[in-house]
Amino acid sequence: MCDLSMDSGTIYVRERGSLRRVGDIVLAQPKPVSSCRRTNPFVLRKEHFIFTYNAEGSLRYTTKSLFDLTLLFVADNIHHVDSLVGFPEQIGDRLFAAAEENRVFSNTDISPKALQLFSDAYGQMVLGSLCLRNRFPLLHERMDEIKTFHSLKSLDLFGCRLGDDHEIFQHLTSTSLANSLIQLFIGGNSMSDVGLQRLTAPIRMMKKGLDCLQLLDVSYNPISERALRYLTCLPKLEKLDVSGTSLKLGAGLKTTIWNLLGLICSEKPLDNFDHSRCKTEGWAEQVVNQWETNSSQMPKQKKIEESRTSALRFFGRQKFVREVLNTAPLVCEREEEAKRERLHFYRPAANSHIPEKQVPYPVNHQEKASWYNIKKRQRQPERCDSSHHSPPTKRSPSSALTAEDIELLNSY
Repeated sequence: MCDLSMDSGTIYVRERGSLRRVGDIVLAQPKPVSSCRRTNPFVLRKEHFIFTYNAEGSLRYTTKSLFDLTLLFVADNIHHVDSLVGFPEQIGDRLFAAAEENRVFSNTDISPKALQLFSDAYGQMVLGSLCLRNRFPLLHERMDEIKTFHSLKSLDLFGCRLGDDHEIFQHLTSTSLANSLIQLFIGGNSMSDVGLQRLTAPIRMMKKGLDCLQLLDVSYNPISERALRYLTCLPKLEKLDVSGTSLKLGAGLKTTIWNLLGLICSEKPLDNFDHSRCKTEGWAEQVVNQWETNSSQMPKQKKIEESRTSALRFFGRQKFVREVLNTAPLVCEREEEAKRERLHFYRPAANSHIPEKQVPYPVNHQEKASWYNIKKRQRQPERCDSSHHSPPTKRSPSSALTAEDIELLNSY
């Protein structure tokens, strides 16, 4: 039966037990079911029934509800759905599970659009926290899908080989993550001062992005004190990890971070930077795990090619070992790195007492040379009524751009 009363509406036709849409869009075809007794393609499919056994051990079946059949139909054709906004969360959860069961998110042609569909409608419930620590192959293979998670509160990219120029930088500072991302871990990525400057350039120049970021981990990156001024554009930054960097703990560093960011050094390591607290949470948790499982399964053709080169690897063992080491994750697992001093900084509460050694005193001539170059770049308005113990005002985003920022802006 069909309805032709609406000229501009979508028309569906049901023929011989199957539903099809009239138009240029071809709906997903049912999966072929092999049977020795039934060869008629128009018979009811096996997934329309629920098979169980009774107390006597006899097989019995019952038909699925119309809701379940409709759910399967929409899951098979999820790439033709325009929007799920307004649908209840319970239906969205079951529809996501049905699509996951049909391996929709394993198809690289459909998965970005399907995940975008669910993220737009259900946001944080799809994925609120994503941990990709030392899983750089997964980041590079599933970049399009990862960019659809625009409601993340925590994102761990430690050891993902980002370097100083990675395409994920643009996504991190986009408006889609501006109001949701609270914790960001980008340590162990060989990111220098140039990389941190490039990452924060859109925030400093266009005054938007990472508006709610409270925790930042840049540990085990070759950054110096000069890079700290690029973090003054983060208005709500409360915790910072600079362990394993070129920064050396001392009175000069404490004074610099206090003056620029209003943070003091923590005597004990902060639990917020413990990796055990970071994990992937949301409907798409198993989807991410499935991506990693699929990528770890080596194709048969690749196995054949590697078997052919086994002799070359035997005679060129040194070169092979060097290649393996180059592909190893950039993590700090050596005992020497594990024993390094933790440099964790945090913003004290307004009514809390600041330790005497954390209060910035006038530095002597030996300490002044180490941070004078950073201090002279700072252009803060003098406030006569400011308290001696209150965190100083951050540099205004509207201050004049440096020559380096202008050069970076021209490179885009």
